[in-house]
Amino acid sequence: MANDRAAAGLSGTGTLDPGLLLGAYSVGVFPMADSRDATSIYWVEPRRRAILPLDGFHLSRSLRRVIAADRFRVTVDRAFERIIALCAESAADRPDTWINAMIEEAFVRLHALGHAHSVECWDGERLVGGLYGLAVGRAFFGESMVSRAPNASKVAIASLVARLRAGGFSLLDCQFMTTHLSSLGAQEIDRADYMELLGAALSSTGSSAAPSSAAPDAAATAAGDFLALDGAAGADGAVPGKVVVQLLGQTS
Repeated sequence: MANDRAAAGLSGTGTLDPGLLLGAYSVGVFPMADSRDATSIYWVEPRRRAILPLDGFHLSRSLRRVIAADRFRVTVDRAFERIIALCAESAADRPDTWINAMIEEAFVRLHALGHAHSVECWDGERLVGGLYGLAVGRAFFGESMVSRAPNASKVAIASLVARLRAGGFSLLDCQFMTTHLSSLGAQEIDRADYMELLGAALSSTGSSAAPSSAAPDAAATAAGDFLALDGAAGADGAVPGKVVVQLLGQTS
């Protein structure tokens, strides 16, 4: 990880400006902290980047059954602050995380501004998993996912992929490869190839030119519609699992 750091720790007021974060993601850089209790962050630009091609999600038969049966009620942006707090919690398989107070507070602000989103999985009234990330242009930067019940994180990311496909997104950035992501169809690519995909996702014309060092003009960037599936949601805010399965089964 240390070799991927783009800059040293951030000091000062202990806050991250939303505009600074949007600009950083637009040029392929993102923040992390050494621990939950860390008082600073560092910037990361991985040499190898994990992405999940939106037309390459691996939907196993068992996961298809879980989704189609609506084993979990899946909502969007209903519990953003609870999801990011859950992602930052210690767990038996993850005693510490990279989400410190600075990052958590910054993403809560980005959510209030309409840039950051969450996907939540519920078992009854209990929040059992989900994920959160940042939408810029036609790119979605997945930040973290969490599971407190079997298959909850898989259902969350499957629902995310379906939503991104419906909303016209072209890039799902997963940052670093894991065995879990690989099993779902994620791929690892070189930084140069990632920047080409990022440039296309942030371009108003859809060209593959890499982004400049400045953040793209929000008005000029053709944005994906993260809420495109909301019309199919029921009164409880959940999109039926059969709709998700159908979208994941379509080929581009």
